[in-house]
Amino acid sequence: MKISATNFKTHCLGLMERVAQTREEVVITKHGKAVARLVPAQPAPEVDVFGCMAGTVLRQGDLIGPIGEPWNADRD
Repeated sequence: MKISATNFKTHCLGLMERVAQTREEVVITKHGKAVARLVPAQPAPEVDVFGCMAGTVLRQGDLIGPIGEPWNADRD
């Protein structure tokens, strides 16, 4: 379905409801040229909280061992 920007402004809420129900795309035009599309939203994929960060952390050497430099607390 194509609709002019002026008509879209007038009927925006109704068009949004129609797109949600029918899953039909609406092309919004300005001076006869397509400038935007109103499409149905895709449901967000469900992400399992446990394990979703697996493989995202890199281990770089010994995290608790001395680094060979004095700390500011050791200096007088």
